[in-house]
Amino acid sequence: MLFLQNAEASLQQKKEAISSFEDKTQQMMSSVKQMEDRLQRAEKARQVAEEKNVKLKQETGGKIESLKQLLTQLDSKCSTLEKELRSEKEQRQSLQQELHQEKDTTALLRTELQQVEGLKKELRKLQEEKLQLEKICEEQEQALQEMGLHLSQSKLKMEDIKEVNKALKGHTWLKDDEATHCKQCEKEFSISRRKHHCRNCGDIFCNSCSSNELALPSYPKPVRVCDTCHTLLLQRCSSNAS
Repeated sequence: MLFLQNAEASLQQKKEAISSFEDKTQQMMSSVKQMEDRLQRAEKARQVAEEKNVKLKQETGGKIESLKQLLTQLDSKCSTLEKELRSEKEQRQSLQQELHQEKDTTALLRTELQQVEGLKKELRKLQEEKLQLEKICEEQEQALQEMGLHLSQSKLKMEDIKEVNKALKGHTWLKDDEATHCKQCEKEFSISRRKHHCRNCGDIFCNSCSSNELALPSYPKPVRVCDTCHTLLLQRCSSNAS
């Protein structure tokens, strides 16, 4: 009886284990089915990805070829631009050299222009000086003519003065120690009142009485004469001139 109970209990346990195993099997089958579904979807996705990859490779290959052609064109353009740039640099250097030469030429021309302006100023100055000299020459010619006229008149006066001088020749040159007083004003000589000879009559006078000067035949320049001789000589000259 006990054995039967134990067998039934064992059978019940086995049934439960089988039921649990069946449940697990169903779950595993369900999981396998899900995995198969996932695998199918993944395979489809892989195929789609491969198709896209092939298409992308084709498109990329075309783009790469196009890019290579574009790169070749850009390289060619870059080479052309480099050549043009070198040419532009050479032209720029040439223009800079020409500009420097033009600047040097301009500076030289400015210097020459300043020199020409200076020469023009000097020419104007020389022309003004020439005009002034011509004016001076004309004035000097007039002055010479007037001097010739005055010289002829002076010769006549000198002849008259010579005649007067001949009339006064009897006077002798008085020595300094022989005179103590002025012959005209009779004031005594001192340190402040000095002695002066009249170059015509030879007598000694103070400065006040012999401050006049006249040109005499024996002297090239006007010399000191006393008031008396000065008046006498002028009267003689004026009477002869009239």
